[in-house]
Amino acid sequence: MREVLAQAAFQLFLERGFERTTVDDIVARAGVGRRSFFRYFPSKEDAVFPDHERCLAEMTEFLAAADDGDPVGAVSDAARIVLRMYAANPEFSVQRYRLTREVPGLRTYELSVVRRYEQTLAGHLRSRFGADGDGALRAEVIAASVVAAHNNGLRLWLRSGGEGDPEVAVDHALALVREVWGRPPAPAAPAAPEASVVPAAPLAVSGGGGGDGDGEVVVMVARKGTPMWRVVQQIESAVGEN
Repeated sequence: MREVLAQAAFQLFLERGFERTTVDDIVARAGVGRRSFFRYFPSKEDAVFPDHERCLAEMTEFLAAADDGDPVGAVSDAARIVLRMYAANPEFSVQRYRLTREVPGLRTYELSVVRRYEQTLAGHLRSRFGADGDGALRAEVIAASVVAAHNNGLRLWLRSGGEGDPEVAVDHALALVREVWGRPPAPAAPAAPEASVVPAAPLAVSGGGGGDGDGEVVVMVARKGTPMWRVVQQIESAVGEN
């Protein structure tokens, strides 16, 4: 029934336009009552994207069973589930793409659908990287990158009228994401050791004195940022010893 209603709705959208088609028109074409329509679709916008709920559920299930060893690879493979859904019915996918370009309300709805995919991918990555700090940031950035790469390749295919293999462009785009983000995060730099002062032994140089120490020079070596009081303390100590 979901497919019958979606097909009837889409036929009417193409014939009359999205704005001029009502839910009553759709159920009349499908030969069912209004209650049947709203059992499957909250609105006529949802009838334009009848396969996304199933696809989202499949993606969620796939990620739940994914290997923990390659989280970026897992979310990239999850994005390909969406691609295969589009590629399974090229004619419908191309018609839907063209319709969404013409109807602002459908573009807005499509963005909300895309955001749900992105949130699903980010949620999986947060479970691997951590939900706080850089782990959460890394999850959000990678999820957005995967979605952007997938959509770039998919739209190239849709704009071509569904010609050729859509996986070629998508695989290329996702490979770039994995090249950048597939490496494990660099370990945090170790904390700098506490500044210390290493006094050198007094170095005797030629001077005008007669061996009473007036010609000696004290050489000090200290880390940058060492407190001045410690430098002075060590100098006084070295001078006193000599």
